[in-house]
Amino acid sequence: MVAYVSPQVSMLIEAVKKASVSIDRDFNEIEQLQSSVKGYKQFVLGSYDKVKRILQSELGKIHPDYPIVETAVKLPATGGCWLVNPIDGLFNFAHGIPHFAVSVALYENGKIIGAVVYNPASDALYFAEKGKGAFKEGYRNHERLRVSARKDLKDALIGTLVSYDKGVAEYEKIQKAIVGACDNIRISGSCALDLAYVAAGKLDAHVSLKNNLADYAAGLLLVKEAGGYVYDVHQKDIRSENLDVVVHSGNLIATNAELGKKVCELFK
Repeated sequence: MVAYVSPQVSMLIEAVKKASVSIDRDFNEIEQLQSSVKGYKQFVLGSYDKVKRILQSELGKIHPDYPIVETAVKLPATGGCWLVNPIDGLFNFAHGIPHFAVSVALYENGKIIGAVVYNPASDALYFAEKGKGAFKEGYRNHERLRVSARKDLKDALIGTLVSYDKGVAEYEKIQKAIVGACDNIRISGSCALDLAYVAAGKLDAHVSLKNNLADYAAGLLLVKEAGGYVYDVHQKDIRSENLDVVVHSGNLIATNAELGKKVCELFK
């Protein structure tokens, strides 16, 4: 690793990579197992648990006293924890679609200070450290990430992800608003990778509702460190960000400075 990666984030990257070895192996077996519904579902859940166990072991070497958090709970006011989704995009993984990621964020004293999002199927690893920028790992040099500079909604490419229980009203509302404004929408199935793509300028914005904190925590830091902005979908005052609200609501808009107000206005 080069000088701008702290020892702590270097260890986090290595922990995620070590946990991802088992996913890579298991993903190669998915196609053969899909013909057996019972067998493949058990296999997928086993893969998820395996990654989680390895992460618990490896992250424990960095901060033995920090718990792993997977779902939205009250975060510690002092000290820290790991915000982890062992396989974000689990349904993609289960169906043999190579668009999923291990997502890990380090939360400490009320702030997300380190993040890694890694898709082992494509060997694409994104990482960030608070105040030090966001990067995509490269063989010799790491690529500095920057959000897109696109200004016009009609030309924008926007990713969405909406979790819903019984109805699809909010899902339809978001889709209609975006399609009506820009006619370019992507539903990838992975919040973490969508946010990494916003940070890398591949997507111009990401809009999602009702996510678990562990799904998007690492991606939020990537976007912020790449020069992007993050808002709550239902936020009334959009003159400035309110990251505390976003972190606890699970409803987010991530985009660049030029598109921020325009995307937020779609959902007023």
